[in-house]
Amino acid sequence: MRVPRKCNERCYINRVLPVLMKKHAIQITKFDYRLANKLDTDLQKLRCRVNYHALKFADHILKMGEKLVQRMRSSSKHYIALHLRFEPDMLAFSGCYYGGGDKERTELGKIRRRWKTLHNGNPEKARRQGRCPLTPEEVGLMLRALGYGKDVHIYVASGEVYGGEETLAPLKALFPNFYSKDTIASKEELEPFSSFSSRMAALDFIVCDESDVFVTNNNGNMAKILAGRRRYFGHKPTIRPNAKKLNHVFLNRNNMTIGEFSSRVHIFQRGFMGKPKEVRPGRGEFHENPSTCICEDSEAEKKIDWGRRKIGKGSVTKKKDGDDMKNDTETVHDENIDYEPEMTDPEDEDDEDSPPGKVEVLSNGTSIDYDTFMSEDTELDELLSD
Repeated sequence: MRVPRKCNERCYINRVLPVLMKKHAIQITKFDYRLANKLDTDLQKLRCRVNYHALKFADHILKMGEKLVQRMRSSSKHYIALHLRFEPDMLAFSGCYYGGGDKERTELGKIRRRWKTLHNGNPEKARRQGRCPLTPEEVGLMLRALGYGKDVHIYVASGEVYGGEETLAPLKALFPNFYSKDTIASKEELEPFSSFSSRMAALDFIVCDESDVFVTNNNGNMAKILAGRRRYFGHKPTIRPNAKKLNHVFLNRNNMTIGEFSSRVHIFQRGFMGKPKEVRPGRGEFHENPSTCICEDSEAEKKIDWGRRKIGKGSVTKKKDGDDMKNDTETVHDENIDYEPEMTDPEDEDDEDSPPGKVEVLSNGTSIDYDTFMSEDTELDELLSD
């Protein structure tokens, strides 16, 4: 059964509980934004157990997702996963402009008319405020500036990208080892999932969650949930672009050297790299910042020596007395950070025929040597001048 949108305690006891006891599974949709972040400690702990240990994807989804992860690992020991939201409806909903001229304005304007309540905003103001998802090229430039070399393998989870291959070409030039579920799985393997957008998204979710570094160009629900899971399971690196600050860097990249560009990206990304204490307890939504689940683990932060993990060259210097001195890649508390506004999904579709039940919990191995995963590439200098 589906749980009614307006269901109080009596409703749950009289209508939901009997079905749960009989069927052992129910489907609950579109309710997460109604959940309170502040609950009693015992209830919050229960919420953590459910969110990160009890729920899992159905077996056939989990099996296929694990197969995709194995194929990525077989091509490279480490890989980046990018959740790329750049679909036409997303861009139209955001009200942003990406330089496509009258053609882009006409096409996206037509889509915007689907939402009667949307007003015509100022695209330049939206970009200055960090409301525009980064383009594929901008994501690639950000990653290269952070020290990820051309040899890095990247898995891209996305829907229909506006502009198609022409839009993706700059990202593929920056990272030629470019993969998606469509390139590492056959049509026959994906056929049981392809008719259901949520099942296809679940496959991407699994591959993204198992990646060594997760990157997103948006602040939507999937990105937030993955960020929360990766915090919970050992603060695995999760890079969220500081779009508000990076906008100025991208606009002026032709007027600065590669060193200046890289330095500014490093500075503006402090606090957006998935490190411990980036977000204070109580800040952010629960599924993005499960602080009540992890704050009691006093050993969690000790397990990861973030100061010694380099991002490109020169991220750790030495004092004269031999003590390490961390530079601008170290953790910064969120009171010094401009947080991005929420980027919601314009069309949060449900799959009517999706079976109720399972949302997955994956393994939590996180120890890797990131120094071997990152390299400096002088070709970025040429790419920045394009």
